Amino acid sequence: MKMIKIVVPAVLLGFTQIAMADGNFKRFSVSAGWMHVMPQGKANPFNISTKVPDGTTATVGAISPDGFLSSLDPNQLVPDSDVSFKDALADLVNNPILEEFLKNEDGTIKSDITGTATLNGLGSWTQQGSGLEADDVDTLGLMVNYYVNDNVSLQLIGGIPPKVDIKGKGNITASMNGVAHTGLGLELDLLKDIPITDLGSKSKAATARAWTPAIEAQYQFGRSGVNKFRPYVGAGLMYAYFNDIKLNPEIRSDLEAAGHMIQNVLDDKGGAALDGKESSGKMVVDVDADDAIAPIVTLGFTYDFSPNWFTAASVSYAKLNNKTKIDVINQTTGEQLIHATTKIDIDPIITYLGVGYRF
Repeated sequence: MKMIKIVVPAVLLGFTQIAMADGNFKRFSVSAGWMHVMPQGKANPFNISTKVPDGTTATVGAISPDGFLSSLDPNQLVPDSDVSFKDALADLVNNPILEEFLKNEDGTIKSDITGTATLNGLGSWTQQGSGLEADDVDTLGLMVNYYVNDNVSLQLIGGIPPKVDIKGKGNITASMNGVAHTGLGLELDLLKDIPITDLGSKSKAATARAWTPAIEAQYQFGRSGVNKFRPYVGAGLMYAYFNDIKLNPEIRSDLEAAGHMIQNVLDDKGGAALDGKESSGKMVVDVDADDAIAPIVTLGFTYDFSPNWFTAASVSYAKLNNKTKIDVINQTTGEQLIHATTKIDIDPIITYLGVGYRF
């Protein structure tokens, strides 16, 4: 926004120096009215990375029977049979005769039985079918024009920054695979889709305050005092800045739980990770959106009620997108455990209807 504040006075000064003294038109105009913003862009996939690269080997430790069995590949068969290891081990784990040998007092499987696991699929991935989309919004618009002559003007477009609802799309899921090296001398294939959060099930994923001033050079057809109805065209640049970003509390909680999962793996507690237990760290979620500059074009008209008062209507389109990032950080250690980015294609159509005054 500092760029806008510097450029506008400089451009106005330049136009003032080259403008001819002409009493047949008003030098300035201001209008205010209803502005409706309709984003046209579609969601783009999230790109996600974590602190656990592919090939990481971690101690499993104590794990619940359900957590253990749910992580096994159901397609791995016991040699020379059509029985899966998952089914065979389910019978073994649930056998009351072997309970004392296999389980701790709290019912979890013992660490010397679970052994270690080499993990893949948590390092980085692109989540197809996911993303974020901006919703429609209404606000009070403000248009300020400086006229170089009766036809050419420079317009500053602003208004009250609206709070925009950001809708989520799709599920975020980590597709884990790997090999477990158990204390029973077995090598078991791992395969599990670990759900992180369901963006599409929430009414909105986040909200943000949008600051989107724009500068346009415009050409208005017709002549002052002769044509009451005067169409115009314009082109320029929009600057977009987003702040006061608030993530949906349920999504924030889901991401904190995912951070605990990653930290448990790093702490050699793979079983606690699969069981969804809290880790040694305190998780915080940070959301940020980059600033953006976009081209904008406008078609509109003014209609004069008198030499000073007029109404204005316009339709604008801006080719606007920005990059949003979400980080899950272990506040205890300061480590970034999860980093996710997505591009939001906003591409809004902006309609405006207002009343103005020339002076």
